Amino acid sequence: MTDTRDDGVTRRELLQMGHAFAVPALVGGVGVHAAGAAAAGPLKPGPDIYQSIGVEPVINCRGTFTIIGGSIERPEVRAAMDAASKHFVQIDELAMAVGQRFAELTGAEWGMVSAGCAAGLKHVTAACVTGGNPERLVRIPDLTGFDKTEVVSPRYSRNVYDAAIRNIGVTMITVDTAEEFERALGPRTAMIYLNAGEESSSGPLSLENIARMARPRNIPILIDAAAEILTVPNVHLQQGATIVAYSGGKALCGPQCAGLLLGRKDLLLSAWQASAPHHGPGRDNKVGREETLGMLAAVEAWVTRDHDADWKTWLSWLDAVAARVSTVAGVKTSVQLPTGLSNRSPALTISWDPAALHITGEDVAEHLASTKPRIAVGAGGRGRQADPTVTSISVTAWMMQPGDARIVADRIHAVLTTRREPRSTAMPAPATTVAGRWDVDIAFPSSKGQHTLALEQDGNWLRGTHKGEFSTRDVVGTIEGTTVTLRSVERTLGSSVTFTFSGTVSGDALAGSIHMGEYLTATFTAKKHVYPAQRTRVVVPKGPPLAT
Repeated sequence: MTDTRDDGVTRRELLQMGHAFAVPALVGGVGVHAAGAAAAGPLKPGPDIYQSIGVEPVINCRGTFTIIGGSIERPEVRAAMDAASKHFVQIDELAMAVGQRFAELTGAEWGMVSAGCAAGLKHVTAACVTGGNPERLVRIPDLTGFDKTEVVSPRYSRNVYDAAIRNIGVTMITVDTAEEFERALGPRTAMIYLNAGEESSSGPLSLENIARMARPRNIPILIDAAAEILTVPNVHLQQGATIVAYSGGKALCGPQCAGLLLGRKDLLLSAWQASAPHHGPGRDNKVGREETLGMLAAVEAWVTRDHDADWKTWLSWLDAVAARVSTVAGVKTSVQLPTGLSNRSPALTISWDPAALHITGEDVAEHLASTKPRIAVGAGGRGRQADPTVTSISVTAWMMQPGDARIVADRIHAVLTTRREPRSTAMPAPATTVAGRWDVDIAFPSSKGQHTLALEQDGNWLRGTHKGEFSTRDVVGTIEGTTVTLRSVERTLGSSVTFTFSGTVSGDALAGSIHMGEYLTATFTAKKHVYPAQRTRVVVPKGPPLAT
């Protein structure tokens, strides 16, 4: 869903890391407090609208990540939404007119606005299992009696966003080879789901190869191109996709809460039936008349926009940042150009030797994110570089706004030129031994959980297992004095949840916080497990049981 660059990560990798590198200190309220935001008060529309309620805004040098607001809506979009808000309209009539206009603009057979790209995936899946039959629609997610209940997907396409597909109640079938794919297709196959990217563009499980398998069986193909630029004529439809789904609040700079579906008209009419304002499983994904016309305005603007001029502007901003930071001794810069359609923006890599400047890329990113004016940048550090003498940050241009380049350049220059003492690599000696089994009580926002940690200790270093509610996985960490930090990752197909424990040990008690990335923060208390004091000899039976 994104390109892989030397300075960044793919969208899938970002999600697997829980935003740990991509948006440091911007999750869970950390940056808000560190940035010293103003005290909350009454909302005051204007340039300081966020500060008026105690939230410090962010200069976005990272990209179109929803967690920091996606994109900035274009003026044409805001004007259309404002005008649409002043009148009433019959929503089905609006959808038909907009669908036709999308067809004229893009060359697709039809178009539809959804409540974000993920909602679009959900509606198309509903369309594929119901065929537009409302008697079936109102029974979702109970698919008892349905003839088509399976969605086939290559492993590379499985990701956190396919939860929208699974919400319909379908069974996801994951395959690894073309042979497995062909065998998986059958009379119960409702749809094929693909994630746009390098693997869908070439290789045995490319869109074109899959389309050759699907076409004789009349199986629709839905391709998720959320973060891609819109191509006209549409490259995915040309290669055999039935429906292509985009995020409205990314490259298109449309409404953040809108998505765009393009493709076969009959299937999109069934998807529209499965969405609000119609009742059923999609009623919770409402699109207002404002977002509908805002999305249309975004596409109208896209097809007439001077994209070459945008590109030159982005490069000029990166040149300005590079010129400023290159004056710092030992700092190198290079511009990375995208090779695919996702996150299609130039990015500036700023690299240096962390031993020379006594700071890593992660440290710089954290500092920029947690002090005013707050700036979100990508971070590269020792753990993600083949060369331990190189660390870096990246500045992505396409969501920057006029005036940002100077601020960003000055801030990065100031951080990199601040004098620092060399970091001591010595770790405080452990104050105690934490090896053994720990019974952990976790307080989530609205529930409790019981987990188990089994730890081994080698000086400051810890390792072992973390038993959660559904799996047991490896855990690693350290103890420095009385401070214990641990990290484990619960992995499921296409998704993951990171548990980062940070606590203080006192005797046989351990307590602190669990940082879970995009899933916010929990608290925990743990007690060292007490085994029975009674000593019992174990008798091994000498034969099969008879009377005893």
